[in-house]
Amino acid sequence: AVRLRVREALGAREAAGEVKIQGWVRSVRSQKEVLFLHINDGSSLESLQVVADPSLQNRDLTFGSAVEVQGKLVKSPHKMQNVELQAGAIRVVGPCDTLSFPLKFKERHPLEYVRQFPHLRCRSNTLGALLRIRSEATAAIHSFFQDNGFVHIHTPIITSNDCEGAGELFQIETSHEAKESAEKNHFFSVPTFLTVSGQLHLEAMAGAFTRVFTFGPTFRAENSQSRRHLAEFYMVEAELSFTESLQDIMQVMEDLFKTATSSVFSKCPRDVELFHKYIAPAQKVINTFFFLFSCRISYNEAVEILKQAPQTFTFKPEWGCDLQTEHEKYLVKHCGEVPVFVINYPYDLKPFYMRDNEDGPQRTVAAVDLLVPGIGELCGGSLREERLPFLESRLQRYGKPAGARRPAWPQGYLDLRKFGSVPHGGFGMGFERYLQYILGVDNMKDVIPFPRFPHSCLL
Repeated sequence: AVRLRVREALGAREAAGEVKIQGWVRSVRSQKEVLFLHINDGSSLESLQVVADPSLQNRDLTFGSAVEVQGKLVKSPHKMQNVELQAGAIRVVGPCDTLSFPLKFKERHPLEYVRQFPHLRCRSNTLGALLRIRSEATAAIHSFFQDNGFVHIHTPIITSNDCEGAGELFQIETSHEAKESAEKNHFFSVPTFLTVSGQLHLEAMAGAFTRVFTFGPTFRAENSQSRRHLAEFYMVEAELSFTESLQDIMQVMEDLFKTATSSVFSKCPRDVELFHKYIAPAQKVINTFFFLFSCRISYNEAVEILKQAPQTFTFKPEWGCDLQTEHEKYLVKHCGEVPVFVINYPYDLKPFYMRDNEDGPQRTVAAVDLLVPGIGELCGGSLREERLPFLESRLQRYGKPAGARRPAWPQGYLDLRKFGSVPHGGFGMGFERYLQYILGVDNMKDVIPFPRFPHSCLL
């Protein structure tokens, strides 16, 4: 018998000979004359209907059990499906104790409920659909960069620098070191941390390849339980050499979003529909024309818009202060619920590596944030400071990092400005925020297989 995935079987246009299907039982219905099963193996949202003789029923054949079914693929009389499997043999590979199994037959479990069971929630329709979309989106992002001449770089997870300067870092030590006193020798001879961004490593690589990207896990030790934060999340980051304009960076952001989203929507239509229909029915369907109406404003204009807003904000908008989520959402609403690029932020607000615009008393840097409806900031990028004197004076102004637990700025980063430096820039996009946005999922913990957040590291 030919082994088929459920997706392949459902896609068959005509009857086939002996086939074998392996998967998990989604429903069992036993009637006097016939036994109906629905089998799913994670390859599609839809399950395959199996029709069998009641004599093949046994007590282990229950919701959630793992089975192998052999039989003939035949045309189905049912309007909703092309084919069904006429079973000749059913073998229960792994029984399931339905009483203690947290997922119940025919129940639509809330996302908050299945979040307690990260090892089992992938078997629910919603998380199954999400993980297929996540897989497709990952492939689409890689394809976009490969097709546009970017070289994929594996940036390290263990690092001795703090790219963002925010100081919310996880420090690394061996289990042996953790037991010893504070006066100890480090495994790497210097304090090391889990990465918050691959940007500094990408910048080094952009000195040889002109266009590079990375896509991997990043970590923030931010003690927040909010629906917008995770301790471990994935970042898509890109760096472009020989670029002197923020427009180049914004164009790549826009093209990446459009290409990846278009690919996901065309390859996972049923999975995406599940979210737009049941999880976020109010979600405006995003299409590839989405960026036709994007809006571009400077930080100065953004602050003026916020100051004139008829509503009262928790954080009063002032020039020189960072834009909070409530400000970002208002700006998107003000611009007509379209993507908003905010450019040229105050010099003292942004990290040391952003390029000085040298623009008078209200000094700004060439930075850009992309804000989208319902989420706020989706991407952040900038031109990098490629001029060594500017970078050195900026670092002096920052001063040396305070305390031994804070990493020093790497000398290699300054060296890049001495040996064939070029104007360059780049950006990062939070992958989970991207998924939240295109699917309308409220909580970031529901768009990653195993969420890590304060006081929770299940499995």
